[in-house]
Amino acid sequence: MTGAALLVAAAPGSAPPQPADGSAPVSAGVVLLVGRALAEGGVSAAGCAAEGFREGLCTGWRQQRVRATADGAGAVLREPRGRGAVRGAARTVVLPTDPGGPLEIGLAGPGLLTDVTVQDAHGRHVGGVLSPKGRHWNNTEPLRAGELYTVHVGAQDAAGTPVGATMAFRTAPAPKGGRVTAGFGPRPGTYGAGQIVTASLSRPIPAADREARARVERSLEVTSEPAVQGAWHWVDASTLHYRPRTYWPARAVVRVRSGLDGVDLGEHGHGGPSEPVEFTVGDRIEALTDSAAHVMTVRRNGRVLRTIPVTTGKEGFRTRSGIKVVLGQEARVRMRGDTVGIQRGTSEFYDLSVRYATRVTWSGEYVHAAPWSVDAQGRENVSHGCTGMSTADAAWFFDTVRIGDIVEVVNSGGEPMEPFANGFGDWNLDWKAWLAGSALAPEAAEAAPAAAVSAAAPRTPARLLPLV
Repeated sequence: MTGAALLVAAAPGSAPPQPADGSAPVSAGVVLLVGRALAEGGVSAAGCAAEGFREGLCTGWRQQRVRATADGAGAVLREPRGRGAVRGAARTVVLPTDPGGPLEIGLAGPGLLTDVTVQDAHGRHVGGVLSPKGRHWNNTEPLRAGELYTVHVGAQDAAGTPVGATMAFRTAPAPKGGRVTAGFGPRPGTYGAGQIVTASLSRPIPAADREARARVERSLEVTSEPAVQGAWHWVDASTLHYRPRTYWPARAVVRVRSGLDGVDLGEHGHGGPSEPVEFTVGDRIEALTDSAAHVMTVRRNGRVLRTIPVTTGKEGFRTRSGIKVVLGQEARVRMRGDTVGIQRGTSEFYDLSVRYATRVTWSGEYVHAAPWSVDAQGRENVSHGCTGMSTADAAWFFDTVRIGDIVEVVNSGGEPMEPFANGFGDWNLDWKAWLAGSALAPEAAEAAPAAAVSAAAPRTPARLLPLV
């Protein structure tokens, strides 16, 4: 069994367990739990993640307690003893864990999770989903070996006070001479027609070794009912994305499996076993925003559901143009101007609690409720990059879309959506450019019912909190 990681956030006002060293309890904290697979015959690691950490049931977990504070710092509640140890000093927690295991962030007491981002040292983000009630967050993409991940958690306590924490953990490196395996995303579930399939390799395969990359691609199989034409594309040395030539058909069933086990990859060793993934596609929901007309049109399976007056980014803050994919949904998000370079005290600065926020980029572009700009909606663009609408329309949109649904913006005058650095912008590459990211010849890359991915553009760190 693979190892598992579980993060549990305790908002202020909850009562975390007493520290083992007998010191006074702290009223607010985030608890990072990192553990390996349980002994055979016990409760599974996946079961622990599903149930939430429970003493006596999920044995073998090591703990660190970290405060979620109003200024967003992470502080260790139980400092190491010895010279130089400073009780209450804020720092980032780094603990090792196995790659590939589930990651859960949840509230141990009253409160609400509002924003969760998990990012590796190269700026790549781990996809995840927030539960409808804001109590738990789970990753939808696997972790990778030998990576340092930074976790940013935004929450509210029972009184609605915004708090946050930043922490980090490192996954164990792949064993020397170990085998190459693939962790697939998304996790099982139902997604939109724009959902991208991801494959995270346990060891990098450099672009210079085209033959080894080709062997990897030939060994990664994506099939769907009904069948589609698709291909893999290399995003970097350890990451591949798979997409059809056009969006997934509504109600398709997609199966992803690896045939890497035992495959000779030359100096990179041999392939090892990998867990398959199956997910379904819901109705095709497409939201098209015309920034010049100040209107969003939402379709289900080609039929117009609603036309919504909106406002998008104004001069200097133009909304990115192009096709985006819903990454997650947060019932409430705290949005601050300083997270996107707007200085406090200036006329453009804002600090708002925003409802019904549907995320479309990692850098903080959302579709959300903007009751303060209702007079401008349908008439002019006044936002700092997000798509704003009335609270009623935002609630409807929030309830209508799901992760993987398609959100496109045209006529915004903004920069084009990046293919890979800031969410799933994969659909902005035409089919010829997509096939160019495969290590296989174009005919071979698109020969299978579902095919292959690769992108040379480096990932760049993205700002973690939203525009408004």
